[in-house]
This record gives sequence, C-alpha cells and structure tokens, in this order.
Amino acid sequence: MRIGLLGTGPWAQMAHAPALSGHPELDFVGVWGRRTAPTKELAGTYGVRAYDEVDALLADVDAVAVALPPAIQADLAARAARAGCHLLLDKPLAPTVEQGRTVVDAAADAGVASVVFFTTRFQPETAAWITEQAGADSWFTGRAQWLGAVFSGDDSPFADSPWRREKGALWDVGPHALSVLLPVLGDARRVTAAAHGPGDTVHLVLDHVSGASSTLTLSLTAPPAASGAAVELRGTAGVTLLPESTETAVSALTRAADALLAAARTGQPHPCDAAFGLRVTEILAEAETLLDEG
Repeated sequence: MRIGLLGTGPWAQMAHAPALSGHPELDFVGVWGRRTAPTKELAGTYGVRAYDEVDALLADVDAVAVALPPAIQADLAARAARAGCHLLLDKPLAPTVEQGRTVVDAAADAGVASVVFFTTRFQPETAAWITEQAGADSWFTGRAQWLGAVFSGDDSPFADSPWRREKGALWDVGPHALSVLLPVLGDARRVTAAAHGPGDTVHLVLDHVSGASSTLTLSLTAPPAASGAAVELRGTAGVTLLPESTETAVSALTRAADALLAAARTGQPHPCDAAFGLRVTEILAEAETLLDEG
C-alpha cells in the first residue's frame, strides 16, 4: 500500500515517519506539511518526496497518515477520503462533533478504511487486558487517571502546541482514557459531572450503558513526579489494573498500520475506526459544555 504523511511536527518525526518507513507492507511515498523547510527536511531524512500540494500527494497514494492538529486533521481527512485514500488518523479525531461527523461520512461514502491511533489500544499488553476485561461481567466502577506534565515539565516537545494550550488535557489525554473505558464498561449514556481542577486538570464522571460508572482525572499540568497513567476496574471479580506497556510509540503505530491494512483488505471496520473516534469526540464535547457552564 502506498502511503503519504500529512504533517511534519514532533509527533510526525518521532512516531509516524519511522513507523511508515520501517513497515514491510507500506511504500512510504512522501510528505506534505504546512511549512516548506520542515517538509523538505523530513522528506530528505527518509528519502521520499516533499509535496508542495496536498492534492498532488493524495493522487499518488492509497492511504494517508495524519499528524496534524485536530481541526486541520479533520478537514484534510475528509478531503483524503473523498480522494479515495484510506485513513490512519490521530486522536482526537476532530475538535467538534460536526467536523468529526464529516470525516465519518466522507469515509463511509468513499468506502475507505480508517483507524484512529489510540496508543493504548495498539500495545500488546494493554490491548490484551482490554479484551479480557471487556469479556468479563458485572463491572461496578472504573477509575482512570491520565496525568501528563506537558505544561509543567521542562522537556516536552509538545509544550508549545497551540491546540493543546487551547483545548487542554480533556481533548489531549481524555481520548486515551475513553479508549480504555468504553470497550470495557460500554458506551457512556451521559457525562453526569465535570469539574475543573488545578491548571488544566479536569474531573469527569460517566454513566455507562452497562450500569457501571467511571471517573476520569485528566491533566497536562501535573507535577512531573506525579505524572503517569492508571486505570482501575472494580466488580464482582475483584479489582484489576491496566498493565504497563514497554512498547514504543513507533511499535504501536506500526500495529495501527497493520490494522488499517487489514481493514482495507477485508472491508471489516476496526474497533478504533473513525466512527469510534467520533463517539469519543461526542463525549468530550458533552464534557466541555458542562465545564463551560460551570
């Protein structure tokens, strides 16, 4: 499968480009970015073409991987789908429900496959745990803490990200927490509570269709010594914790590319497709409304 990369920022450099270049079943064709110099530099590093125009890249590939801010991703993903390209997307799918639905509709109309890269869903240890817990009965409650130090540490390459500054932890790490809780506890019937914490920290309470409830604590401003992710489930079977993973982002993204290839070949949607990404966006938007209302 011929694939192109949209985006040249830190995430494209750290994860996307090496994963696409090293994948045995992908032909990494080229890169498009919003700035000429970084585009040429990244393309030169991997010996691929630097594209000046998005449409020229879309015409040369079967799929695109997107490493861009959510609003730009949503617009270009819909454009790529209409051009017949399969979609390897990042989270969150879009910053609004309307934009997310446009991506889903465009992919469905074009009959292209989509996978949204929720990292935890593509790491072997955590993916296996999620599958195992989703098959268990009678979960009573879940608790997820996703605490980053992007804005409180000294060395994050994402500290100057404008969209993260604007949208905060809810939209950056909230998708990770939801990608674990939803397949285990079921869809969220509603966000029953949302409150601000220190910095960009937010606390959410969800009511799930299974009858279970969950709480989420999300932050990008945690003290570095307190940063990390944890998920705990409690039910009739006892207590279980999300295992830690030793996988790199490149390895996980390689598995996401595997999933896109499989979905494209079989026509069977992956559980982390754009439709799931849209559902996550809907929940985040509901929580954002509650937070804005105080």
